[in-house]
Amino acid sequence: MVTEHRAVAALRVVLVVLFVVLIGFQTFSLPGQFAHMAQESPEHAYLRWPLTAVTVFWVLCVQVVIVSTWQLLNMVKNDRIFTEASLKWVDLIVWAIGAAWVVLVGVFLYVGFKADDPGGPILLFLLTMGVTVLGLLMVVMRALLRQATTLRTDMEAVI
Repeated sequence: MVTEHRAVAALRVVLVVLFVVLIGFQTFSLPGQFAHMAQESPEHAYLRWPLTAVTVFWVLCVQVVIVSTWQLLNMVKNDRIFTEASLKWVDLIVWAIGAAWVVLVGVFLYVGFKADDPGGPILLFLLTMGVTVLGLLMVVMRALLRQATTLRTDMEAVI
């Protein structure tokens, strides 16, 4: 249990650091990067706002996953993970990953039809497959959590 406690504490630190870095990335780095791109490549300036919106949306999806994970860690700490309330946080994670996936597929298709070099589309394909695996993994984990919650509820009813 000491190892679990340390792992939860370490994960919390990493989640806080990641969340803070993502806020900076979302508010300063991404808009600044695309503004600079528009200045350096005027022929691609029309992509500034769509790219900013898409990437900020993806960062927002990651932030939703971070907040949901934090809430699930609180439930683990308080031994309330096997409750219906935890399923709502897992659902939020699944929906955030699903929303990011839909936008990623749209970007993949857009870039794939416009590209003259296969590097970008291949990279986007690999990212799409990675997010697909992550999303499906979360769906399976949700099913396992539901089964464990049902078993625990049934056992409590018997006792």
